[in-house]
Amino acid sequence: MAHHRWLALLALALALAGPAAAQTLRIGILGPMAFVQGEHTWHGATLAAEELNRAGGIAVGNQRYRIELVRVDTNEMTSVTDAATAVERAITAQRVDFLVGGFRSEAVLAMTEVAADYRKVYLITGAALDGILAGRVDRNYDRFKYLFRVSPTKSSDLARTSLLLLGEVIQAVRRDLRVERPKVAILAERAAWADPLVETASRLIAAPAPQGYASEVVGTWRPSATATDVTPELTAIQRAGAQVIFTVLSGPVGVPFGRDWGRLKIPAAPVGINVEAQQETWLKATDNLGAYVATLNTLAPSVAITPKTIPFIANFQARFRQFPIYTASGAYAALYILADALQRAGTTAADAVVRALEATDYVGPSGRLVFDRTHDVTWGPGYTTGLGVQWIEGRMQAFWPRQWRVGNQVVSYAGVRPYQLPPWVVEAWRR
Repeated sequence: MAHHRWLALLALALALAGPAAAQTLRIGILGPMAFVQGEHTWHGATLAAEELNRAGGIAVGNQRYRIELVRVDTNEMTSVTDAATAVERAITAQRVDFLVGGFRSEAVLAMTEVAADYRKVYLITGAALDGILAGRVDRNYDRFKYLFRVSPTKSSDLARTSLLLLGEVIQAVRRDLRVERPKVAILAERAAWADPLVETASRLIAAPAPQGYASEVVGTWRPSATATDVTPELTAIQRAGAQVIFTVLSGPVGVPFGRDWGRLKIPAAPVGINVEAQQETWLKATDNLGAYVATLNTLAPSVAITPKTIPFIANFQARFRQFPIYTASGAYAALYILADALQRAGTTAADAVVRALEATDYVGPSGRLVFDRTHDVTWGPGYTTGLGVQWIEGRMQAFWPRQWRVGNQVVSYAGVRPYQLPPWVVEAWRR
């Protein structure tokens, strides 16, 4: 009899409690939070989570989930060990359900080992090294199938785009300075992700046309990613007689590079990758000495790569008062891709979510995102390629792609303007 009274009380309590509350998905956002690369990962994820929650959360089967972000400072700029420990703590102590983020390739390699140990789905949004996925997902699928890369494109694809940008500048040198065989210096930070770019650039710059640029490599310089002074490297580059500097910089060294290059009026035009120059604060950070620096970027003001580009930039700037770098758009897209996969999977079970992620075909702010067999984003016209941007007249302006021809396709966006050589470079070399 007592048993029946207990059941009646339980039924009454459930009735008074009303409908079941929405459950929560905890997503660990990984990054070096003291640096803009991590800060923008957090901002991009925050914007997406707020939008998804306002829309009612994520429907998974017959259950609805709200997103709760867990900020995980990996300190990965200075310590790989710290990064791996932070991820393990996020999984075991903070009980996150999924992982998004990561920036430094060496650290992300360690973090993905932890994710694989715990079979956690991990969407990478910052690190570019090919080997984070290639050779792991395809060769040891059972262990590494939980890893996907949303952004950036892998190092070998970054090399393709940044070398296309280099080609634009080499053409400008030939056209405007009448230098038939331009001299190119390579300035790349000491980091694993930069190694394949240096190797590819060295080969293609010197190779004869049409496969290469029929130019000369005058040397390669490899400063620390956190160097605060690159004057020795720049003066050596000037002595080598370079007209172009091919940059491969993702860390804070990008700021002293821009500041020292502009202060010394080095007569060589920089182009390539400089993540610090992707920020709206670039000119202020370089004491207005970073004008004319050109870099690969994911987004540019007023350039609509997809219908989602301009709304994303506007909402991000309204919310955070900054222009988003690629880790921001990557984290933003990652949350929408994960939400879409969860809805299609109808469950939060990792293996089912992996299968749903493999079928992703999502148009985000930076392009169409489709994963290949190694769970990397597909590069090329119709997918994601990035933009070339240059600091002209006090603002960031896109100069690539502009009538970029690939087979029968022509890729171009409204608002893309021709590249301009810095005036002191023209003055130094015009004959």
